[in-house]
Amino acid sequence: MLATLVIAGFAALFVAGFPVVFAILIPAIAYVVAEDLPLSLLASRVTYALDSFPLVAVPIFIFVGNLMNLSGITERIFRFADVLVGRVHGGLAQVNIVASLIFSGISGAALADVGGLGRVEIKAMNERAFDPPFSAAVTAASALVGPIFPPSIPLIVYGSVTSVSIIQLLLAGILPAVFCTLALMVTAAIVAVRAGYPRADRWASPREIIAAFLPAAPALAAPVLIVAGMLSGSFTPTEAAAVTACYVIAVGFLVYREMTLAHILDAALVSARNTAAILIIVAAAAMFGWILAIEGIPQAFGAAIAALSRHPDTLLLLVNALFLVVGMFLDSTTATLLVVPIVAPPVVAAGVDPVHLGLTIVFNLMIGLLTPPMGLALFLIADIAKVSMRALLRALVPFYVPLLVTLAAITYVPALSLAIPRLIR
Repeated sequence: MLATLVIAGFAALFVAGFPVVFAILIPAIAYVVAEDLPLSLLASRVTYALDSFPLVAVPIFIFVGNLMNLSGITERIFRFADVLVGRVHGGLAQVNIVASLIFSGISGAALADVGGLGRVEIKAMNERAFDPPFSAAVTAASALVGPIFPPSIPLIVYGSVTSVSIIQLLLAGILPAVFCTLALMVTAAIVAVRAGYPRADRWASPREIIAAFLPAAPALAAPVLIVAGMLSGSFTPTEAAAVTACYVIAVGFLVYREMTLAHILDAALVSARNTAAILIIVAAAAMFGWILAIEGIPQAFGAAIAALSRHPDTLLLLVNALFLVVGMFLDSTTATLLVVPIVAPPVVAAGVDPVHLGLTIVFNLMIGLLTPPMGLALFLIADIAKVSMRALLRALVPFYVPLLVTLAAITYVPALSLAIPRLIR
């Protein structure tokens, strides 16, 4: 009974417009008081939730993304992508997509891509006569590649919650990210041809490609460094974050010579604010999840799932339906912390590989970044591009197709996610 009231209280406060952390904490505290539990329990549960080595990677990768925006790396990645694919139908739209894949291999976050590289991409596209809503739509859709390509902050959070190997999860995202990138490029080309958008006058010569590659090479080496280091066992995903931060600082100071101590301080301050916003949700959700566990909600849900079906494909369909809806209302971190511990155990028990399930859930939640009413990427990109939400959503319609096709491929072609992780098991 109390569990029902706690969940109902969360839903009511959330719908009423309370910040999500308060919508979680208020019912949790009310439960502790109603059950006459010691208030010190709140502090111990919060401390336990945040005392997680894998979660250390989250603020560091946020720091890396902010450093990139201040050190000249972002612009060099964009220029190299422009030379490489600017001639493809869609021109800068294709550049936008490829640059997002490269950028995501360093920052690990969709909103870092939108807020950093997105500003450069949208400005360049608008200067070349692309409609602002289309520029914003391409930027927002391509940013979703980041959270499934290593390093991925959402996959790190998922792994820390479910105790699934984070290295396996990060490697599992490589092929789906490439598949999604190609699908988005095909869609952008079709839309661009129909709308008559410009592209580069000619293909770049080998000399021009080399000339653009050399300045970008230090930045392009970062994803290779991360993946190679984890594959070789030289460092864990958490340690990879620290290695990447040191590498980006070294490149900014010694190679590009555009980074200053003021840049590092500014990046650290922004990262501290962003990290606090994430970790306070982690702490609150841990308390909420503990209450649900005490009340037997995960066990009841598992029994309900088992009663519906034991077939993995059917369960994956239910998972997709659930998380597509959840992603419309909750940000990915909150959804992962609150819903995944309840949903994952019965689905894995039915035979679904936990790594495969992780990719399926995370990509569902990333699509949620582009769906109203809570789509955080929608609000951020609309503000950057100065376009209305209605115009942005209209321009996004064609791009939902490749995103949903990628989701279907991840869900029902397990080899897409598991081929690379199986090579190192």
